[in-house]
Order: sequence, then C-alpha cells, then structure tokens
Amino acid sequence: MKTYPKWLSAAVLSAMLASPAAALETKAKNVILMDYDTGEYLFAENAFVPVAPASMSKLMTVYVLFSKLKDGTLSLEDVFSVSENAWRTGGAASGSSTMFLPIGSKVTVENLIKGIIIQSGNDACIVAAENIAGSEEDFAELMNAKAKELGLKNSHFVNSTGLPHPDHRMSAEDLARLAQALIRDFPEYYSVFSQKSFTYNNILQGNRNPLLYSMPDADGLKTGHTAEAGFCLTASVKRGDRRLIGVMTGLKSNKERSEEAEKLMNWGFREFNNYKVFKQFQRIVSVPVYMGEEKSIDLAVDEDVIMTIARSKARDVKLTAVYEKPVKAPVAQGDKLGEVKIEIPGGEVKTVPLYADHSIRKLGFWGRILSNVKYLLFGAE
Repeated sequence: MKTYPKWLSAAVLSAMLASPAAALETKAKNVILMDYDTGEYLFAENAFVPVAPASMSKLMTVYVLFSKLKDGTLSLEDVFSVSENAWRTGGAASGSSTMFLPIGSKVTVENLIKGIIIQSGNDACIVAAENIAGSEEDFAELMNAKAKELGLKNSHFVNSTGLPHPDHRMSAEDLARLAQALIRDFPEYYSVFSQKSFTYNNILQGNRNPLLYSMPDADGLKTGHTAEAGFCLTASVKRGDRRLIGVMTGLKSNKERSEEAEKLMNWGFREFNNYKVFKQFQRIVSVPVYMGEEKSIDLAVDEDVIMTIARSKARDVKLTAVYEKPVKAPVAQGDKLGEVKIEIPGGEVKTVPLYADHSIRKLGFWGRILSNVKYLLFGAE
C-alpha cells in the first residue's frame, strides 16, 4: 500500500466490499468494448495488437474525407474522375466489394462517401485517394498523418481500401478510438453510417453492418472481411444517453459476427453504467489556512467527473482526498491544492485535481504578529 508523508491528510470518503461484473466469453480473436463518453474500456482481449483490419480501415479514409469537407478544401458537390486503376483494382473487374463505378465516369464526393460507407466500395476509396492526393500511396500518407494526430499508436496504412497488405495494420483499440473521433468530430455526416442501402449505377446494395438490422439502437459503423482478418466489425450502439463502441475481428462467418457483436453490446449495457462521481464545482474537503484572513478553504473539482463502472461495483468505489495542510496564505481561486483518488476494486486508480474554490488574502502585518503569538501560546488550532 502506498503511504504518504505525515504532512499529507487522507480523508476517506467511502469504501465498501467489491463484487466482479459477470464474465464475458467471445469467439472473436481481437475485441474491445469502449464507452463513447468516458473512453473507458469495459472489455479488451488482444485489443492492442496490430492486425489486418480489412475494410474497417476505410473509416480512416472517411475521416480524411470528412476533415477536408470540414476545412473547406472539399465539398460534397465536387466531382471526381474514375481511373482505370480504380476500376481494375477495386471496381467490377476486381471481384471485391465495389460501388460499380464505370471506368472514365464522373462521380460526386457525396456519392463516393455513401459508396464507401454503405457499399464498402474499394473503387470509391481509390477514386477518392487518387483525386485528393494524386495516388493511393500519397493518400495513405495522409491517413498515417491523421492516425498520428489522433494518437492511434498501433496503426499503419498503405492503401485506402483495406485490401490485404502485410504492412497495413490497425489494432482493435485504434479502431475504437477512430470510431469515437468520427462520431465526435463529424456529427453532421455521421448519419450516413446508419443508412441501410444505397443505389448507384442502378444497382441497389445493402449496408453490411448486421447490427443495423438486429439492434434498433445501432447506428454504425463498418464491417470488414478478408481471409486473414476473418469477419470483422466496428460498431456503435446508442441506448438512451449511453453509447458503446465495439470492435471484433477474426470471426468465422457473418452469422457468428452478428451474434457475437450483439452479445458484446448487450453485455456492456447490462453490466456497466455511467456514474457521476462528482458534479462540477462540488466541494470535497475543507482545509485549514495558515496566516490567512479566513481559517479554512474549500477544495473542489472543476468539472463533472463521470466514470463507467460495473453496476455490481457502483457502491464499492473508494474516494480518498489527499492534500497538504495547512495551506499557507495567500490562496488564489483555482490554485491546485490536492487531488482525489478514485479506486474501483480490480481497476486502475484515477486521480482528479482539487482546486481552491475562492481566494483568501494573507493577513496584514499585525494580523500575522497576533497569529504567531496565538500559535506560540496555544499551538495549532
């Protein structure tokens, strides 16, 4: 157990016995379940290993497109040309997932986005890459730059499609973080992920995300499948005011992917909830002040503190305020004077800073003299 110097005071606010959340077993090789709002992981297994992401890496292709729409360098009405390379590598001639873009034709950015998200068109990805960056290789560098910007630590892109390549890799964690960023950064475009079908070139294709059909609260994001990656899914489900993001790879069939993803999401909503541990500006503890015009100062948190906690452990949280005392005046409002440790049995310890909730001036000359005399005669209060 960590100990603190004698000049630190620890105020234990609550503590109870713990009980674990119900265990989860999954057939997926790589899996993570994350709460969208708190970013906390409810479940993770082989989630930090770079693996073949298949078409799920198209989420980064879309992120680059959305970024350019947002900064004004691209518009939904812009028109791109379909090259022979795009047609042969990702179009009807390729035998892979395709938007069926005719060679030499023109297509709007808006339709390309729908073709990528809903139809998983490899040709649509390549057309976007070539028209934005000049080549798919150069577009992949834009994807890698965005990955670095977003803090994705186990991702590397060599193409815009997710077609097999030994150096094209993402971890389940990175896919979850990317999905979170897409939802957070581009709410104006996110609804495309929930569209169940799209018709282009007189060909109707359905969205391959199985949760859109089996879970009414599902609203995205992207499937994937290759021989190496297996059947994969990055999914989002919003139930009430909570949203969970799940990533699974390595499943054996579309049916297994659907069943395992639904099981993962239902488990997360059933076993966990978000709890407001502290409200913004909530006073946590009062600390004595030395040589100040007031004898004590309240320490408070400066924002809401919300944590994802197993329902079975919601009453088991231990909160410990740690601070130096007495605080020497003057004190300015907002000075960091301590922290609260939040401990959940079986989980990591989270620390939240504590700040002075108002200012206290230092005593004047005669006030300090009187305070010192009192201290010499009577000791500390």
